[in-house]
Amino acid sequence: MTTDFTEENAADAVIDSFAGTPDERLRTVLTSLVRHLHAFVRDVEPSIAEWEQAIGFLTATGQKCTDVRQEFILLSDVLGVSMLVETINERGAVGATQSTVLGPFHVVESPVRALGDTIDLVGEGEPCVVTGRVVSVDGTSLPGAVLDVWQADDKGFYDVQVPDAQPPGNGRGLFTADDEGRFWFRTIVPSYYPIPTDGPVGGLLLATRRHPYRPAHIHFIVTAAGYRPLTTHIFVAGSDYIDSDAVFAVKKTLITNFERVDDATEAARYGVTSPFRHAAVEIALQSA
Repeated sequence: MTTDFTEENAADAVIDSFAGTPDERLRTVLTSLVRHLHAFVRDVEPSIAEWEQAIGFLTATGQKCTDVRQEFILLSDVLGVSMLVETINERGAVGATQSTVLGPFHVVESPVRALGDTIDLVGEGEPCVVTGRVVSVDGTSLPGAVLDVWQADDKGFYDVQVPDAQPPGNGRGLFTADDEGRFWFRTIVPSYYPIPTDGPVGGLLLATRRHPYRPAHIHFIVTAAGYRPLTTHIFVAGSDYIDSDAVFAVKKTLITNFERVDDATEAARYGVTSPFRHAAVEIALQSA
């Protein structure tokens, strides 16, 4: 006998429809998703117009995505989901550098650069040198570790946002650490900036009276054979919005001093003008 679809049996009816799913993990995920989503709908009791508005919001979010803009990542970021996923997945990584969000602008391939190269192709902003070492959690150097680096400019824009003002690959570089796991590159001190607000995520922030700003930072993805890949940032100590990042990504251990160096000899050694800023960082990876 056919059973009517009701508020009480709705979730079970949908979950039963997935009973034949051969992938056990997929079945587990869908079962949990349906139970939580149905519970949310029963709790909120949206009108049909409100549900259509929600569908419209998600549709607009997808339509805003391009090959240089990922609005769904942005939505995940501002809802704190990206950071929650990162936090869950770094369980057990004792002693490793903490992870943080990928962000919506890691959407193009970073150009391969030699150690010491600059990623600043514009020549504006405060000169900066970033030096560091990639190690295991026990402090052992990791020779040949690969670091994918990207950042905004001194005005708070990534190259893909303002192609008329920045050449492709500005603020980006793919570096290989030396035989002692060391790396260094030249750049400029990045600015704090607003996440894009010209799409549905920006409308959400406006409706909730939340600011869209992120503190100044440089992104890293660090990989080494036999170790878990790490996605992280270094945040510029003292930056505006360091205590209220719009995507909840600041962790105290990632806040880095960009020290002022007023020494012409040191500047010449690094190939920058004096004064400049120097950020020193050690990145520790967890074994796979």
